[in-house]
Amino acid sequence: MKESKVDKTKRAIKIHQQLMQHYPALSTFLTHKNPFELLIAVILSAQCTDERVNKTTPALFEALPTPQLMAEAPIEHIKELIKSINFFNNKAKNLKLCAAQLLERHKGEVPNSLDELTALAGVGRKTANVVLGQAFDIPGITVDTHVKRLSIRLGFSKHTDAVKSEYDLMTIWPKETWNTFSTTLIYHGRQVCSARKTNCNACFLDKLCPKNNI
Repeated sequence: MKESKVDKTKRAIKIHQQLMQHYPALSTFLTHKNPFELLIAVILSAQCTDERVNKTTPALFEALPTPQLMAEAPIEHIKELIKSINFFNNKAKNLKLCAAQLLERHKGEVPNSLDELTALAGVGRKTANVVLGQAFDIPGITVDTHVKRLSIRLGFSKHTDAVKSEYDLMTIWPKETWNTFSTTLIYHGRQVCSARKTNCNACFLDKLCPKNNI
């Protein structure tokens, strides 16, 4: 029998509770001291591991700790600071332009709205939702490869498109769970329910997971 939207939401709440019990102290996986550093780190994290980003950003933020310094820095200097990051040439351009846009549009402050964030260079919905949730405690669903994959396996979405998946999850997950649900599901995808192997025998969500979606 097809699961109703109400039942799906109830199951989602149970899954969220289980995730929070097993991963109670998670926040963002990227090291940062302020919203600007978080924004830059998330831009760098696209198609790159958090571990690599966290090894790169200390020197970057020591050299260019503010939007003004980053906007004024020669592009070759930014490239040199982030050269260990995937696609560093394009990302260096985005960092410089994003910093300039923060100065021009927001007096050097990171904005706290989805529309304003996604209007910045290098910032998509995923990046914006991370910043909103972690820097401003504003609910947002971060759909990375793990959330997208697990959302399909858990029967919350049928879409492989991140934006369509996000809208599906918005109708199922209670808004107050969006930030922690995203973070804990990402971690669960990394630790247990990987892309290559579901590892159901070791999964504490096994009884809440519809097997026909795996």
